[in-house]
Amino acid sequence: MKVTVVQQNIIFDNVRANLRHMEELFARAPKSDIYLFPELCSTGFSLKPQAMAEKVNGLTAQRMLEWAAKYDAAFAGSVLTVDDEGRFYNRMYFARPDGTLDYYDKCNLFVYSGEDKVFTPGKGAVIWEFRGARIRPAICYDIRFPVFLYNRNEYDILLISGAFPKSRMLAWDTLVRARAIENLCYVAASNRVGVDDFGTYCGHSVIINPYGEKVGGCRSGSQGTTTVELDWDLMMNLRNRSLF
Repeated sequence: MKVTVVQQNIIFDNVRANLRHMEELFARAPKSDIYLFPELCSTGFSLKPQAMAEKVNGLTAQRMLEWAAKYDAAFAGSVLTVDDEGRFYNRMYFARPDGTLDYYDKCNLFVYSGEDKVFTPGKGAVIWEFRGARIRPAICYDIRFPVFLYNRNEYDILLISGAFPKSRMLAWDTLVRARAIENLCYVAASNRVGVDDFGTYCGHSVIINPYGEKVGGCRSGSQGTTTVELDWDLMMNLRNRSLF
């Protein structure tokens, strides 16, 4: 299985421009099985989401489904979403080539920014299965909660959509590596680049193997992609030698 992480600059509150740009970026890495985008990839982050949020299964979700069918791959990334009751979610979609659309709502909201006062937390963990792989989604602040992400031999790949600023890159680099080591899994982590009202972002999007080794990464501060073919034998051999 091949996984591609997309590292993008997000244009604030411009869904259509971001979608065009996302396709330009991932099309440079054809023939992957999964493409992963950063947190709130089609709008950027806002604590005033009323005018920006997309309806459930809105334009970004539908475009991901179109891409999935066209490129025969799954597409994942978090989207600013509002339901029919007016509740806002930081929601990661997982669009498949067969037209099915799964989602995960961010559970651990970033209280220091006030995200918890605006968004509704998710109801818990989910696991997706795709082409023989078991996939656990996580969004940004989720990665600071190791017990929440603890792997009881339930998943093989941890997908992380992030928006960690440059000032917290040491934490990002350390946490994505730790989550791979302790859970004996692959971690694919997409973090944005660019500037918004909350800070500057330099990416450090990576793919980490179960030993904690970086096997793919994007250039710091630049848009781009990284693609890795996951080595299942490496992971299974490690798990068979552990107490997993």
